[in-house]
Amino acid sequence: MATPASLNEWLAYIEAGHPTEIELGLDRVAAVAQRMGIDFSGSKVITVAGTNGKGSTTTMLDSILRAANYRTGVYTSPHFLCYNERIQLLGELASDQQICSAFSFIEQSRGDVSLTYFEFGTLAALDIFSRAQLDYVILEVGLGGRLDAVNIIDADLVILTSVALDHTDWLGDTLEQIGYEKAGVFRSGKPAICGLTTPPDSVLEHAGVIGAELLRRGVEFDCTHQGQQWSWHGVDAWGEALSYDELPRPNLPLINAPSVLQALALIAPNVRRNDIKLGLVNAQMMGRMQRSSLGAAPMVLDVAHNEEASRYLSMRLQNLQIAGKMHLILGMLKDKDRAAVIDKLAALAPHWHLVSLQGPRASKATELQEFVNGALSSYDSVKDALESLEPQVGADDLVVVCGSFLTVTEALEWQMQQANQPPSDQA
Repeated sequence: MATPASLNEWLAYIEAGHPTEIELGLDRVAAVAQRMGIDFSGSKVITVAGTNGKGSTTTMLDSILRAANYRTGVYTSPHFLCYNERIQLLGELASDQQICSAFSFIEQSRGDVSLTYFEFGTLAALDIFSRAQLDYVILEVGLGGRLDAVNIIDADLVILTSVALDHTDWLGDTLEQIGYEKAGVFRSGKPAICGLTTPPDSVLEHAGVIGAELLRRGVEFDCTHQGQQWSWHGVDAWGEALSYDELPRPNLPLINAPSVLQALALIAPNVRRNDIKLGLVNAQMMGRMQRSSLGAAPMVLDVAHNEEASRYLSMRLQNLQIAGKMHLILGMLKDKDRAAVIDKLAALAPHWHLVSLQGPRASKATELQEFVNGALSSYDSVKDALESLEPQVGADDLVVVCGSFLTVTEALEWQMQQANQPPSDQA
């Protein structure tokens, strides 16, 4: 076929170029990376793995490092509204031209090696970062860790945020199996920051076998809460005690912030307390407790789609003390633990607004009904649910959109369409 000319054409081309969406393994992608000459010898690389919390961790890391005037690159997935969200350079989204140039170089370099959509994207990010001469490169693992494309890069430091049951078809159906897969990004002689106070034994054992320098929350570092502020204590790069008091609460989950500060204490020792405070305050991300509105009502969008994430979302929402009714718009994929997610959110006593998503993995609203007790309504799409709810809710109510990246994306797309519509003529 002719060489793709636009980013959308490239994305369609690479999506059609591999027989499966996911093919875990490093041999193919590592071979292409070697041909491309990807080199991070002048940068420090931080890899972030875990079931939940990866996005907020990478966002806080990037925000604090940029507050300290470091040059950073961040690779995350998936995206919400545009592919460029996956590759951020110096705090800005990579341009279409940068991504297309990287895709073209990958196509020239790969020969007859077949690459998945995610592998193509990972190599594009690595190529863009390699050329940019960055101080810090932050890589979020897509699935698991040990066999994820990101793991072709030897990280200078790893953060493991959490281990929970998710993607069990690929990673195993026990916490021990999943923990082993995620610990596969650890490196011998390099720091591995573990945000879990009680990690699976497989994480501890793997760190010991390969000689990673494991630092655990509750052992080497931790935090204490003080109203709207918090304090952190840990160790610096020389093993000496280090602490920061009266830190502001970030808008992102505080549970991940202690690991971020411990990582920075080891890999970016020149970051100052004021940089940390500014970075925490400025850290924002799409789709995680994202505040918005629907008509007169406040609205929260959150991608929580597994038991651990929905438990955290439920806790955060209960603390909001809503005077009116809570309306929960929920759409999920079939391969997620729908019963567990709905069970954790049921504590909110919401009126359920169940939506059908699109695609082979999507649940229909009628399929979600069997897991729900209480008042519910069903809709063919997120758009239908939002349009139906908008005239019904008031300023004392709260609308929550959650259950999947797809659910939140549909809500964001609908909001954009509404914002771009010309005002209706008034008689």
